[in-house]
Amino acid sequence: MDVIPFVNTWPYERLFGDIYLQNCPFCHSDNVLTNMKKSEFKRAQEGIKTVLILPCCNEKMTILEVDQDYFWTDKQLRRD
Repeated sequence: MDVIPFVNTWPYERLFGDIYLQNCPFCHSDNVLTNMKKSEFKRAQEGIKTVLILPCCNEKMTILEVDQDYFWTDKQLRRD
C-alpha cells in the first residue's frame, strides 16, 4: 500500500466509547459526535476501508486506517 500523506488525516477523540471530531473538516461544525460503532472503529484499526457519514453535514469520509490520534483517509482534508 502507498504511504498516505499527512494532509489526508483528521484527528479524533475517543470518550467513553464514542468517537468525536473536534471540528468537521467539511462544514467546520464544532464537537461532532460521530455515529461510528465500535465494530466499525475496530475494522478501521485493522486497515479495512470504512465509510463514515458525518451527522453535521452528511459528508462522507472514507477511512483507510486509524491510529491512536488520526483517521487516515483517501482524500485531502487539510491545507498544505
